Parts: sequence; structure tokens; C-alpha cells
Amino acid sequence: MEARVWIKLVLAVAVIFMSGCKKKEAAVTKPEAKPVVKETRQMSAEKESFGKTPDGKQIDLYTLTNTNGLKARIMNYGAILVSLEVPDRDGNLADITLGFDKLDGYLGEHPYFGAIVGRYANRIGKAVFNLDGVEYKLAANNDVNHLHGGIKGFDKVVWRLEDLSVKGAGAVVKLSYISEDGEEGYPGNLACSVIYTLTEDDKLEISYDAETDKKTVINLTNHSYFNLAGQGTGDILGHEMMINADKYTVVDEGLIPTGENRNVKDTPMDFTAPMTIGSRIGQVEGGYDHNYVLNSSGGTLALAAKVHEPTSGRVMEIHTTQPGVQFYTGNFLDGSVIGKAGKVYQKNYGFCLETQHFPDSPNKPDFPSVVLHPGQKYSTVTAYKFSSK
Repeated sequence: MEARVWIKLVLAVAVIFMSGCKKKEAAVTKPEAKPVVKETRQMSAEKESFGKTPDGKQIDLYTLTNTNGLKARIMNYGAILVSLEVPDRDGNLADITLGFDKLDGYLGEHPYFGAIVGRYANRIGKAVFNLDGVEYKLAANNDVNHLHGGIKGFDKVVWRLEDLSVKGAGAVVKLSYISEDGEEGYPGNLACSVIYTLTEDDKLEISYDAETDKKTVINLTNHSYFNLAGQGTGDILGHEMMINADKYTVVDEGLIPTGENRNVKDTPMDFTAPMTIGSRIGQVEGGYDHNYVLNSSGGTLALAAKVHEPTSGRVMEIHTTQPGVQFYTGNFLDGSVIGKAGKVYQKNYGFCLETQHFPDSPNKPDFPSVVLHPGQKYSTVTAYKFSSK
């Protein structure tokens, strides 16, 4: 009896001992849980080769990225905004600007995709203007009128890289160009620069500066075509547009202002409250291609327009120091242009909001002045702020 008790006691101790060993062994061999590492993005400004012009000039592509994943690509040919990747409401990135994957597309004929246009953006009537009694004749490259700086405007020249860096809360690329006296018929040696800044709060800011050694005229803008659903995905007629302007400049058959600024109320030109672009475009002969007189009058950074694309949820707000904005709905896109990723750009596949002084201002003394004097500095800013809802 005693022997049996002792045997059971020894067996119980053995079981407890073995169980403890197994637990210790399991504790020793169990792999440690690895901490979850979140992907972190850094703001960056990078450079890569994008090819060469037919005369052998090096063209580079500059990529600005913020920590939210927004990405802007700019090249030194035409200071062109090549692409702009922006997230939708689910965080999916898409390029929202029309253009080309390769340099060759930009070297050929195209409707100013993403370009900095100048010396004078938009049209000058009859391709002529006067300064101090001197008549300056320009290239008539839009029927009898002058458009976007002429045959070889700022969109077709190679700009010089001045800065590519991350500064504070922004990734920056600065490009400069000297337009010589007499270039495309304009007076004065004009030293100009454009700075693209991509900020941490999802804003792409474009700053323009210029100085001249002789009295001249100047009007610079960016000619990007936007489709907030993603480039090449379809037309932009379902985008909801708001333009902060109670008036627009009335134009003749050649799209030259008559000098009248007309109220938009009760007309298809009224975007003071959000309206889809396509809701009344059929009532506008040829589609929208009009300068709006901004309520801010220019001079201070103020809201010019706000656009919402319902499918993706992307929202773009434009603030500018300019007095006007040209609203253009890609009326001349006709399927003949093959863009990025082989997309065919049909009519109304992109819209432009070109912040500017008014068309034909050199010949319209009642319009805000576009004259730049020696010793003065031309300086404007336009900012594109992105969000989703």
C-alpha cells in the first residue's frame, strides 16, 4: 500500500516536471512577434534624363514627391508639367494631366500640354501692339492673330535649371530663361524664372518672376489640361466647376475681346455656383474658351476656381494673384493625339484653367496693364490645392 502511494507520488511529480519543461521549451522556441513597420515616404526632388532635342540639347525630368505620395514631374523643355499624380478618395494615385510618355511627343505639334506659355499667353489681336508710339509686329500663328508667344514661344525653348531641392515643407524646382530683345517680335531682353513647389499639404504652387531692360509686355501662365478622373479616362463634362467670377470678357469670332466685360448671371457662362461642365456647354458656340474676370481683381492670392470629380472624389482648388482665368474645355481635341499609355484624346477629354491677364490687353487700355518697365519686377503666383471627398 505504501509502495503504491510512493509510486503514484513519483509519477505525479514526473508529470508536473515534464509539463513544465515542455512549457519552457515552447517559450524558448516560439518566434518573437515582429513589430508592424509602416511604409514611410520622404519628400524628395530628383533628376533624370528625358532625352535630347534634335539639335543635341539635354532634356531632364525633375520629379517632386511629397510624403502623401503626390508626385509632379517637370522638364526643362518648355518648363512643362509632364505629369501630376494625385490620390482619389480611396488613396489611389492617378495622373490627372494630359500629355506624353516620351519627349518626342512634346517636340512635335501638340496643344501646349502642360507648358509655360509666353512671352504673352493667350491672343493678341491682329498680331500687333503699340508701345510709346512704336508698333511691334508679331507672328500671326492663330489665323490673323498672335497666340501664346508665337512660332517659338516659351513652350518650345530649353530652360536652365537653377535649383532642385527640398526646402522646409516643399520640394522645389526652379527654371530660368532669357528671352532676347526682338525674339518673336517682342521688345526688351526679358529675364524670367518659374518655380514649381510641391508642398506637404498637397499643393502645387507655380511662381513666375521676370525683369526687362526695355519697356515690354508680358503675360505668363501654365497650360495644363486636367482630367480629375485620370488622364485619358473619358470626357470632363461631368466635372463640377465653380469659377469665382461675376463677369467674363466678350469675344468676337476670332476669340479676341471686344472690350466688354459682361455679367454671367442667367447665362451658360455662370459658374458662380458649382455646375457640371457639360450641363450647358451645348449653348456655348464651340464650347468654353473664355476669360473670366475674377472677383478678386488680382494682386493678392485668392480663390479663382474649384473643381470636383464625383467618381474619384478628387477636388482641385486654384488660388491666384492674377486678375483673370481662361476656361477652356479641350474643344479642339479630336482624337488625332495619342497621349500617355496610348490613350486617345477626344474632344472635351481635358479642361484648362489658365490664370492670366486678359487676352489682347496690350490693345485694350481699359484692361489691367500688362506693361513691364525696366526696374520693375513681374511677379505672380498660382497654387493648385488637392483633396478628396
